[in-house]
Amino acid sequence: MFPEIDPHYPEANSIANTLKQFVSQSASRGSAKAAAVMTREGRMLGAALDKDTNEDIFAAMNASLLMLAQKATDEMCIGEFRQMVVLGDAGVMHLTELGEGIVLAVATGASSNLGRVMLDTRQISVRLRRCLDSPGSVQHAS
Repeated sequence: MFPEIDPHYPEANSIANTLKQFVSQSASRGSAKAAAVMTREGRMLGAALDKDTNEDIFAAMNASLLMLAQKATDEMCIGEFRQMVVLGDAGVMHLTELGEGIVLAVATGASSNLGRVMLDTRQISVRLRRCLDSPGSVQHAS
């Protein structure tokens, strides 16, 4: 299931297409099985999620995780939040800051290599930042 494209975000189609391509390519390597870009407030900007994933709940949970991570980095005086890894029995969730208030979440299976996931996430982040840096994007609108 793909989230509804918000007309307020002109780069949403580009983000969604980039994520779909990324997940498709990563699946063949056993890396990412789902990915999404959202605001820190939980507003979905583009996604390639499993059909059983409720994108609203997914975005809201990630927004909550990000808020807690930011508070923890502030409290521990370790600088600005950059990334977070959540390890579960069935896989890994890797969240990475793309820009001010914009975050990438990548979900993997349990057998995924964490180093490969982080490398793939870094590479797709570069491509997504190009989408976000385009004129009329969220980054330029704020």
